[in-house]
Amino acid sequence: MNTAVAVADAPAVSRTADPVVTGIGVAAPNGLGTAAWWTAVLRGESGIRPVGRFDASGYPAKLAGEVPGFVDAEHVSSRLLPQTDRVTRLSLAAAKEALDDAGADPAQLPDYAAGVVTANSFGGFDFGQQELQALWSKGGQHVSAYQSFAWFYAVNSGQISIRHGLRGASGVIVSEQAGGLDAMAHARRQLRKGARLVVTGGLDSALCPWGWAAYLAGGGLTERDDPARAYLPFDEDASGHVAGEGGALLVLESAEEARRRGARVYGRLAGHAATFDADGTSRLGAAAELALADAGVRPDEVDVVFADAAGERGADRTEAAAIAALFGPHGVPVTAPKSMTGRLAAGGASLDVAAALLALRDQVVPPTTGTSAPAADCPLDLVTGAARPAGDRPLRTALVLARGHGGFNSAVVVRGADA
Repeated sequence: MNTAVAVADAPAVSRTADPVVTGIGVAAPNGLGTAAWWTAVLRGESGIRPVGRFDASGYPAKLAGEVPGFVDAEHVSSRLLPQTDRVTRLSLAAAKEALDDAGADPAQLPDYAAGVVTANSFGGFDFGQQELQALWSKGGQHVSAYQSFAWFYAVNSGQISIRHGLRGASGVIVSEQAGGLDAMAHARRQLRKGARLVVTGGLDSALCPWGWAAYLAGGGLTERDDPARAYLPFDEDASGHVAGEGGALLVLESAEEARRRGARVYGRLAGHAATFDADGTSRLGAAAELALADAGVRPDEVDVVFADAAGERGADRTEAAAIAALFGPHGVPVTAPKSMTGRLAAGGASLDVAAALLALRDQVVPPTTGTSAPAADCPLDLVTGAARPAGDRPLRTALVLARGHGGFNSAVVVRGADA
């Protein structure tokens, strides 16, 4: 299939069915809350630091991106605290911020018109570790009954649904780093079927010894101790990535619903595609091409690419080659703000979508930190050092790329509110 031809020849289509983003909620290693995080991103402030959640001195990898200043009791009731893992508490905080930001009240919608679709990769790892410790040290009678659901991937969707009365079609996606984009695509399908509002995106948190063992077994973590030189996407000196926690949740609404209530719109989710590397051959480029075709957008209309940015030499070369094949060498500004947070599993790509929407709003491309210049075999116009203002060409369209461990690829096209 010549997908490049399909993109180039994509006909003009009506975008009235595109869902719009009206709310953003963020919990990230370099800022809790959208405003704090976005300010840090534009300043190039990193949230990567030595692991503080547990003693990592005996492990080869000792750096992580931990959400700062999150006091669980300020976001979750005392009744819910013993029932929930940290990732669920972060998700509840992000969902509330997103709904408040959107000015949306699901109670004012018809029954079953609002839902929630989240992505998650680990479930409640920290909660599960505590219960395993209780099992082996004290016996089964000391294991919490809440273990039956607190560990589960879908618990974030469930708890958000309960808190906000989101009783429409809902679900959870498990495709690691690609999950945040895949969840948004699923939410888009529900909106096209008649839903009016869906809370969607992804968060992850597995910064505990059990989670760290899984990260190390999965491979790819850098073993460097200097936070400024640890995670270097597309750099000749790249040595792997840093793991982190957090992510973003968005409020997606039908354009009709947003107009009806006079909502402020950040932008619209114009296209999505997913592929899988079943035989080990990268199909990230195909996902990007198909997403553009789905959006009815030509490559020369894309103003910025938010890269997956593995921080591993081989994976970086593969992604750079896919981007260069689609846009030409150095053909489009590319950025990886996750260089300031680490890779957040299911939360990484949804945080990139939030960054893309705010970049289109503020007409500025956030920087990639750490990396001073891309390697010679990564022919990219990588934005490094400082944020880059739009200049003479307005930012109207962004492409967000994500790869999940095991072969998942996903791509989303977002366009500004006026595009």
